[in-house]
Amino acid sequence: QVQLVESGGGLVQAGGSLRLSCAASGSAFSINAMGWYRQPPGKQRELVATITNRGNINYADSGKGRFTVSRDNAKNTVYPQMNSLKPEDTAVYYCKANVIVAPTALIYDYWGQGTQVTVSS
Repeated sequence: QVQLVESGGGLVQAGGSLRLSCAASGSAFSINAMGWYRQPPGKQRELVATITNRGNINYADSGKGRFTVSRDNAKNTVYPQMNSLKPEDTAVYYCKANVIVAPTALIYDYWGQGTQVTVSS
């Protein structure tokens, strides 16, 4: 079993910045990739960015040029940095980990509980 714990959300004014984090814990697993998603009020969940265990990063158009993602493999933690925030960035942000679980080597997706980000105008 893998647990994901997110932190760093909150209320920020437009133009401000927030740094989120997502830490994966558990036993007998390795991470293929981690992703960040968000769900704005009344809308479907959407991709924000993904980062693989090799450090390959992909950003959705909504965050390009404003969001960056870094990863500490030793801590199984991902750090999305969100700059120049806009009111339309208001959403619950979720992290997802795609992991290989030993000893079966089966692949699972795990989700965090989400953290609220509110950007005021």
